[in-house]
Amino acid sequence: MTIAALETAGVGHARYTFRLRVSSTATGALEAEWARCRWLWNECCARSKKAHAENEKCGPARLDKMLTEARACMGWLCEGSSVPQQQVIRDFAKSRAKALKDIKAAVPMRQRAGMPQYKKKHQDDPSLNYTRRGFRLKDGRLHLAGGIAVTVVWSRALPDPPSSVRVYRDSTGAWYASFVARGMTETLPGTGRVIGIDWGVKETATTTSDDHDLPHPQHGKSAAQRLAHYQRMMSRRKPKRGCAGSKGYREAKRQAAKLHKKVTRQRQDTARKWAKKVVRDHDALAVEDFRPKFLAKSTMAKKAADAAIGATKTALVEMGRKHGRWVHLVHPAHTTMDCADCGARTKHALPLSERTYTCTTCGMSRPRDKNSARVMLVRAGLCPG
Repeated sequence: MTIAALETAGVGHARYTFRLRVSSTATGALEAEWARCRWLWNECCARSKKAHAENEKCGPARLDKMLTEARACMGWLCEGSSVPQQQVIRDFAKSRAKALKDIKAAVPMRQRAGMPQYKKKHQDDPSLNYTRRGFRLKDGRLHLAGGIAVTVVWSRALPDPPSSVRVYRDSTGAWYASFVARGMTETLPGTGRVIGIDWGVKETATTTSDDHDLPHPQHGKSAAQRLAHYQRMMSRRKPKRGCAGSKGYREAKRQAAKLHKKVTRQRQDTARKWAKKVVRDHDALAVEDFRPKFLAKSTMAKKAADAAIGATKTALVEMGRKHGRWVHLVHPAHTTMDCADCGARTKHALPLSERTYTCTTCGMSRPRDKNSARVMLVRAGLCPG
């Protein structure tokens, strides 16, 4: 199977992900490289805790010095490439700096980024980062530092030479290469139309255009029965603490992971196709800047997770930027209480059971979500069409 996923990776750059065909020799080399990087990450965690206890600094410069000393006296560590090992230190320093910044800013615990944790051999999948000097593309193959060569399944061409690549293995055992390259803007012809978009659970997206509403796809609900079957198989074969899982347990775990992956891809495919349709037919998009995290603690958690509102919103924003459309993110406060025609606000919040919005000032009455979608256009400074 081939995947070419486009995600934002910074200003002017995008991330392109492709499937890899990895031989048994290359698999062994990648796993050995990951073992060295995992050991280095755990050493960084230990050194960080020691520095904290002794009230010392533990920045990337000190960790780089530690790596140089370790490579000089450890032959097995020196057998691997220094490029992914140095990137491990960069990633660790970035993660630790983010955690310390949140602590200093007194960010609430539920929103705070935690300190880097130890990586365990049988729980963390391999992930290796290479900068430009650590890889090259030749004859359709990816050559990594250390003499590792893998075949890339090219489903599309890269717009520019990549600046870095991340080689990783997912929970299903498949290998991928994620390249970072300069993104290309593919401007679409103008249409003269605008659209407002409101997110929900009954319908994933309600818009000011009936033809562009996105109903709840229910991919997770369709796969729930088979997923429960594999989870019961895992439960019956669950190994004792400290013991390796049986062959049946590992197979059930792999099947459950494959099903999770399939559902994720279905949600992404639905989101991208819908986003492309919306972006193709409209010049400007007024999108509710909705953060569905709070729904995880409500009675709608399961259905909201299956709706994948966050992934759909991300796909829409990225598609709009890719094709040069104007995307305006609207703050969601009081969007269900305001009237899209006269701007009046109700005195009390509407219960979820009330699906029709009726304005007591101007007498306007329309479906609640449709009114919210029109409010997005008003707040974005666009004339509702």
